Amino acid sequence: MKYFLFLMLAPSVIFSQVSSKDSEIKKYVSEVSSDSLKSYINKLVGFNTRHTLSAIDDQNKGIGAARNWVLGKFTDYAKNSEGRMDVYLQQQDIQPDGKRVDQITNLGNPIAYLKGTDSNDKRIFLISGHLDSRVTDVMNRTSFAPGANDDGSGVSAVIEAARILSRSKFPASVIFVAFSGEEQSLLGSKLLAEKAKNENMQIEAVLNNDMIGNAKAGETNEINNNTLRVFSEGLPYLDLDKKAMGIRNLGLENDGESRQLARYIKETAEKYVKKLEVKLIYRNDRFLRGGDHSSFVNYGFPSVRLTEYYENYDHQHQDVRMENGKQYGDLPEFIDYNYLKKNVAANIAVLASLAKSTAKPENVEIEVKALTNSTTLHWKKPKSGLPIGYYVLVRETDSPAWQKKIFTKDLSIKVPLSKDNYIFAVQAVNQTGNLSIPVIPVIAR
Repeated sequence: MKYFLFLMLAPSVIFSQVSSKDSEIKKYVSEVSSDSLKSYINKLVGFNTRHTLSAIDDQNKGIGAARNWVLGKFTDYAKNSEGRMDVYLQQQDIQPDGKRVDQITNLGNPIAYLKGTDSNDKRIFLISGHLDSRVTDVMNRTSFAPGANDDGSGVSAVIEAARILSRSKFPASVIFVAFSGEEQSLLGSKLLAEKAKNENMQIEAVLNNDMIGNAKAGETNEINNNTLRVFSEGLPYLDLDKKAMGIRNLGLENDGESRQLARYIKETAEKYVKKLEVKLIYRNDRFLRGGDHSSFVNYGFPSVRLTEYYENYDHQHQDVRMENGKQYGDLPEFIDYNYLKKNVAANIAVLASLAKSTAKPENVEIEVKALTNSTTLHWKKPKSGLPIGYYVLVRETDSPAWQKKIFTKDLSIKVPLSKDNYIFAVQAVNQTGNLSIPVIPVIAR
């Protein structure tokens, strides 16, 4: 075990390979095409409506035609995967619920599952958007509901990620999914999250994209095409009653797994995407509202919502109409495709970084046998992958982001920093500089 002097916290200790960009990921980011994104959204708008309760047997209109088209895109891209990408429609008949479903409805989630190359690596990373659209009346299944931004933008991110990453050979697996039923109470995401829980799938990150293409605020007309919001819970929804005392004792109210994922997204996206700021929002979702990532949060999977900085309510959940000289409705002409391109690139950079990394360090612990002004941490190697070393992450308790990183090749470290004043975590780093998600230590037993 090494004892690191405080001088080691200077920026110069950051391992040089990590501060550089992975050339493979740079290539993926450069391949994101605004023309491709525009073509996807125009095609989705062309289905007239993608309402969950709309027709499933019409070849040209409705949710059935839309999900078949997405499956077709996935199938085309699967040809690049050397047999590692499985494409299928997860289906289930939903019964009327007296709320937002008034008829027996065949719910379907188009899915592409890109299997990792390492059979010992069980990690799965998931990117999603929701396929369904709506107008003002959430039960209106026939009117023109273009859904260009909500959530054609999110689905376009999923399709573009599948196109670009289908050729990749990551050790871990990636799921690309376009959920149905989001507007009818998150039905499609609940279906997949429940399956993941029942089958003990090791989903370590859910990147849910819902409205990532609008740059103009509705009331003020302010424009922000450089900021992407990431919503994440701080306290875990699942089993909070059992975990609350430990969280309070250790001062970890701001360090749930979804919050760690959000910090990872900020660091990685800003590293690879020019002129993009990732804004961490300390809420699971927008004020009193929800999205598909919540279905996974409720089962304990680290999950976040990525969304534009401003919402424009003139173009969200609106009947398409002209009123007092103002155009209402979620039409494709209100998409900022350069902004959308940056946000999609951020998703792809994060997905690739996660899937290329080793697994997280195991059994990360902090020693508390004696009262000291130093801190001792130790851990075990990841279950999969070959790390070249580890970062010990340090931040003051009131800091939103990690402030310093200390590199070590050892499985333990002692730093002259008080546990009272700092939060610590450990992450693994591999030969290409890709980082695992940080792990907060538990009390050593």
